[in-house]
Amino acid sequence: MSSSVQLLQGQKYQELKGQCLQQGQLFEDPEFPASDESLYYDPAAKGKVEWKRPKDLCEDPHLLVDGMSSHDFHQGKLGNCWFVAACSCLALRKSLWQQVIPDYQEQEWDPQSPRKYAGIFRFRFWRFGEWTEVVVDDLLPTQNGELIYCHSNVRNEFWSALLEKAYAKLAGSYQALDGGCAAEALVDFTGAVADSINLAEGKYGEVISEQMKLFEDLMKVHKRGGFISCSISSLGRPSEAETELGLIVGHAYSVTAIRKLRLGERLLFSFQAQKLFMIRLRNPWGKKEWHGAWSDSSEEWKKVSDAERKDLGLTVENDGEFWMTFEDWCKNFTDVDICRTVNTSFFSLHKTWEKEMMYGAWAKHPEPLLNRSGGCFDNRETFLQNPQYLFYVKKAEDKVLVSLQQEDRRRYKKEGKGDNITIGFEILKVEDNRRYRLHKLTVQERVATSPYSNTRSVFLRRSLQRGRYVLIPTTFTPGVPTRFILRLFTDVPSKLRELKADRPEMTCWSLLCGYPRRVTQIKVHSAEGLQKPDRSGGADPYVLIKCENQSWRSAVQHDTTSPVFNTQVIFYRKDVDSPVTIQVWHSRLLSDQFLGQAVLAASPGEPRQQQRLRLRARGGGEAAELPGHISLTLLSSDDLAEL
Repeated sequence: MSSSVQLLQGQKYQELKGQCLQQGQLFEDPEFPASDESLYYDPAAKGKVEWKRPKDLCEDPHLLVDGMSSHDFHQGKLGNCWFVAACSCLALRKSLWQQVIPDYQEQEWDPQSPRKYAGIFRFRFWRFGEWTEVVVDDLLPTQNGELIYCHSNVRNEFWSALLEKAYAKLAGSYQALDGGCAAEALVDFTGAVADSINLAEGKYGEVISEQMKLFEDLMKVHKRGGFISCSISSLGRPSEAETELGLIVGHAYSVTAIRKLRLGERLLFSFQAQKLFMIRLRNPWGKKEWHGAWSDSSEEWKKVSDAERKDLGLTVENDGEFWMTFEDWCKNFTDVDICRTVNTSFFSLHKTWEKEMMYGAWAKHPEPLLNRSGGCFDNRETFLQNPQYLFYVKKAEDKVLVSLQQEDRRRYKKEGKGDNITIGFEILKVEDNRRYRLHKLTVQERVATSPYSNTRSVFLRRSLQRGRYVLIPTTFTPGVPTRFILRLFTDVPSKLRELKADRPEMTCWSLLCGYPRRVTQIKVHSAEGLQKPDRSGGADPYVLIKCENQSWRSAVQHDTTSPVFNTQVIFYRKDVDSPVTIQVWHSRLLSDQFLGQAVLAASPGEPRQQQRLRLRARGGGEAAELPGHISLTLLSSDDLAEL
């Protein structure tokens, strides 16, 4: 975790605690008072609530009793099962919950020194790219002497109720936590990368091969410290209805284990065992379990030895935790939220990633070149008016992880603007030397589109070929302003940066040396019928594109006389009378062999559609024809901000 921690509302824990101890008073938080305004953002919502301190609810209060476990707590009256499911996941990883509850031993009640207790606690959440410390008092909402929201199943344990209060303060009120996504809370607890999967759309319940791939992926996520939660869509069914097999609709369950289970005996020369793919879930209510195959008291468990059952932690209590087969899980649940802890440490046995993070915003402006809120790709006229980010893929092929996260909007619920905005992004393969913003889509390739979703973050994992790319984050509809953070993970550094300039900058040096008057875009698609350098086989061709004193060389294609290049470049030209030359060469160990060229004036009036040109020898005018043709697309404009 970064040593830099932001303080919510500037409240300093140690300073406030010291003041309370000096004055002999328990802390009362003026920023989140024990009143209806902290409970509700809707003025019409009222309830008979008494705010009480833990010492008024039990004799021996503690932050933690016998450590932390995913069985510690239950949901309460607030519709925040997603938050409680996230807490269940967090409780499984001590190193992570110690980030959220810093110096938990120092914050604990000390029965030997009650005067050291000041009724103040602090928690840390990863918000919008940085850790934020939230201070709260210990006044908790109750009815009839009982906590009404998240509470422990041990009467004198209060970490979950206090954590929930800090999270409610961050959101603006307890009511603002009603309804949400477990992945959002898990990202706030860990800084992980959130991913969502629709099991129904992906047909994971039907296609066994896809099911097995998903199982291996989720098992890897779980082993490497990631988190998983799941739910059943309430579309067409009442929320919190119970299915025939005991599952609750529209309700978040946390995944607490993923295992391969073997049934049968290992013999000397053969392995006669059935392999089962199993998953363990927890209902935040602490009750209401799955009644199908492999439920707690089902017949199937008789096939498993006592030792194996003990190893799996099987209990037959109605404690809300249960096992089911992965196939049944895929068939009965519809939505999965995954939080991947992407490893960026160099001191690790697992794959490490290079991380880049950028802060950005969608902002409206009436001037098209200054507008940064153009909407998704379907809005062709305005799509390129979004923020644009350039990055490189330097390997022949690299796996790229992208996370786009919008700011949390819960605190705007009082103004009626608390819903997430639908967001997503596009990745375009662009010219190998592009340095300025895109203004028109011509020769670029659209290589990846993320899901568009009204969740707080969207995620994409994709393998990309070597080259230069522009990533364009968008809202679904144009003109919706909000802030975002963009995180990019690659195997080797990607040099992610925002493209801000529309054209080359005019400087004093430009007055002396000249300023570009024309922009030319070239894409060399392929060549065919090239001359064979010898009788043994094909050539090893590459293309060299020259313009004024600039040149760009493609990768070599091996053993072919019909290479596919798909090389694209862009030039800002000062001398519009100087032609563009496209040469094809055969790569050799000592000196490369010239195979032919095409020379073009590259003026704005030339055809913009793909051309097939005969290769010629070097020399002016109508030079001698050589074997082979080259296919290319060329566009020129005297408006430097057109292409």
